[in-house]
Amino acid sequence: MSRFRAAHARGETWRDCVAGCATGLGRPGAGLGFVYFTDTLVPYAAPIVESLREQTGVGDWVGTVGIGILASGTEYLDEPALAAMVAELPAESYRVFSGRKALRKGEQAHFGVIHADPETPDVAGLIADMSSKVTSGYLVGGLSSSRAGTVQVANDVISGGLSGAVLSSSIGISTRLTQGCAPLPGRYRVTACDANVIATLDGRPALEVMKEAIGEVLSRDLRRTAHFIHVGLPVAGSDRGDYLVRNLVGIDPRNGLIAIGELVEPGAELMFCKRDAQSARQDLLRILAELREEAPAGARGGLYFSCVGRGEHLFGERGAELGIVRQALGELPLVGFFCNGEISHDRLYGYTGVLTLLH
Repeated sequence: MSRFRAAHARGETWRDCVAGCATGLGRPGAGLGFVYFTDTLVPYAAPIVESLREQTGVGDWVGTVGIGILASGTEYLDEPALAAMVAELPAESYRVFSGRKALRKGEQAHFGVIHADPETPDVAGLIADMSSKVTSGYLVGGLSSSRAGTVQVANDVISGGLSGAVLSSSIGISTRLTQGCAPLPGRYRVTACDANVIATLDGRPALEVMKEAIGEVLSRDLRRTAHFIHVGLPVAGSDRGDYLVRNLVGIDPRNGLIAIGELVEPGAELMFCKRDAQSARQDLLRILAELREEAPAGARGGLYFSCVGRGEHLFGERGAELGIVRQALGELPLVGFFCNGEISHDRLYGYTGVLTLLH
């Protein structure tokens, strides 16, 4: 059985971070490496990858930058930090790709781990297209996040577009998407709209419908309510009730209009969602229970891609979100980062966490 090793470290310099991770990883000598680093380390991305390559003997690396990075039970933000994992997989069971080294026609690809530049035009369309190139149709990953520039690692350090690794069907995979919201009762049909401005739902003023859905207490202060009430757009064909969460970006009390962060058309279905710590915790516990049931023998390693709006902002304190994951899964080798958008299956999500176990 292939072995997975993970390590994470903070330090004053990039060399300190690499040294701490290299000590924990040892020298596996081969396999696929995943590396995530905080945005203060972006200028040193190339020497970080080269140093990891030299110290571990692992040649293939994929990863990216995040405002925060994740490891088993741990979150790092606002400091130089690095998280790395090596999956000692057979060379024929994976392939690193990027715009520089595209997948070859007919190449076996069952599942993809994807990193993307948030500034790439039509990144959602590129994700959907990439999904069609893997036999399972499933991708996981996220958009890089940084207060400076963004880069990706796909053996080389690159920027723009998509990159990552595709895995063969010989690798067991379980994955789930957790929402940071809980749907409120009721689904509604858009009956009149203009771009992202919704005039009526089920033939009634949209704001009137929203007020009924969220209740009298929340309706008293709509300016405040807009911070934690969102709109959910159900994903057609999803067997798990997935939905895309979009912000309320405008409310017009005089004309009864609402505006959301997505273009809609008449006939579209939507629901209202409440985003709070309790809802996020309950949904995270739900997917963890499902993953344990799906992989009763346990996993060898994990990847977690969580929205930048989650973590301590949603769960109350730093490390709480990853602490819930560790409590459920134990000391599993796990790495990931806080994303500017999360990738699950063939879509780009927001406010979500995407947890993937390899077994």
